[in-house]
Amino acid sequence: MAERKTLDEQIVIAREELKQKENRIKELMQKQKKAERDARTKRLIERGAILESLIAEPLTLTNEQIKSFLEKTVASSYGVSMREKMRATAGEATAAITETVRGGGV
Repeated sequence: MAERKTLDEQIVIAREELKQKENRIKELMQKQKKAERDARTKRLIERGAILESLIAEPLTLTNEQIKSFLEKTVASSYGVSMREKMRATAGEATAAITETVRGGGV
């Protein structure tokens, strides 16, 4: 009977440990989500600042006007070719980083 009680105690302890681990996972996931939100917010602010720096008198334009301007600019033949070039450059940069990490450089 004493052994049974010991097993019962072990079960209780194991359940408590499991609950602590589950709570730790939740905490880490919340931190990860916050970090992702913070990174997105920072990126949006930076890109908005870039946009405002390139548009003459941005405060005189409505959000709808800026959106329309960007849609037309991005959809233009020049915008499409620039996006393709940026993607190619990003792909080359990713490949170079991968090669460096694998021991091919630096």
